[in-house]
Amino acid sequence: MVALGANLGNAAAAITAALARFPSTGLREVARSRLWRSQAWPDPHDPPYLNAVALVETTLGPEEVIAVLLALEARAGRTRAGANAPRTLDLDLIAHGRRVIEGPRLSVPHPRAAERRFVMGPLAELAPAWRHPVTGECAAELAARATIGRDAAPLEA
Repeated sequence: MVALGANLGNAAAAITAALARFPSTGLREVARSRLWRSQAWPDPHDPPYLNAVALVETTLGPEEVIAVLLALEARAGRTRAGANAPRTLDLDLIAHGRRVIEGPRLSVPHPRAAERRFVMGPLAELAPAWRHPVTGECAAELAARATIGRDAAPLEA
């Protein structure tokens, strides 16, 4: 499961282009959420974000998926100016099956995804019964309880 987001340039086009490149990288999109819009966090003065979640199938391991996602971000002009800085594209591995990995370079499931409505809302749209591999809570519960990005909502109702 991959979360996609952007708030610089044409965010919708960046997300669409990244999804279009998934097949050539070993990621097969099974389903995707609508685009969701939310205020930038933690600085609401930054441009608002568009976010989505894609369910993917792959034979790649988690480390390989991260490498693919980082390459796609770079291709979209992503620079890392600092934590939570505005970005042309942000791709996060939210979960890789039921795997739990806690390491210095990779944590799966994503350690902060459950707190973020702009991730859990789109995920709950796709798979409301999905269960967090560590807490066992479902996506719909996590979306309802998320504390960051409470204003996140789908672009089209």
